[in-house]
Amino acid sequence: MAPQYQIRADYDARTIVVYQAYSPAIADAALRAGRFVAPFSFHRMTWIKPSFTWLMHRSNWARKSGQERILAVRMTREGWEEALSRAVLTTADPAAVAQAAVHVQWDPERSARGAALNHYSIQVGIGRHLIRTFTDDWITGLTDLTPQVRKAAALIQAGQAAKAQRMFPAERVYPLPAPLEDRLASGG
Repeated sequence: MAPQYQIRADYDARTIVVYQAYSPAIADAALRAGRFVAPFSFHRMTWIKPSFTWLMHRSNWARKSGQERILAVRMTREGWEEALSRAVLTTADPAAVAQAAVHVQWDPERSARGAALNHYSIQVGIGRHLIRTFTDDWITGLTDLTPQVRKAAALIQAGQAAKAQRMFPAERVYPLPAPLEDRLASGG
């Protein structure tokens, strides 16, 4: 896979961290239960992103309505790769996309200040037919990153982006098995 389409993530031998932004009601209920529960919707696609800075751009550093809480979702690498093995690129034939259990989209990665970079970040949409598997079998832990996000955002606003970046999760290239790499290649 071309370097501009590599997955960059925080991972270990068994798990990978993906990020999601939620309303306080969803985040609080999930954190209390240690897993996603109502009012989380089990009837619509949920998008997970291994790029911390991309989600910060998307949620405006946890300031967008309904995205005020940032959760680090630790999931099994087995589940992550299972999801990717079922994925269809959102740029594929519309009929194939409509039938897919998992959607994949590549968007420009973002800097701490929100500028588009010259490589891409993956977003993975887990369809409603796999949501229970995601929430019940693949997730190993949830962490509220909201306080850290707010502190980093304040540092960036104060012109201290380098200091803020030291607070970001460490992300490195995720080693995809060759068949998955081929499946996720841009345009293919």
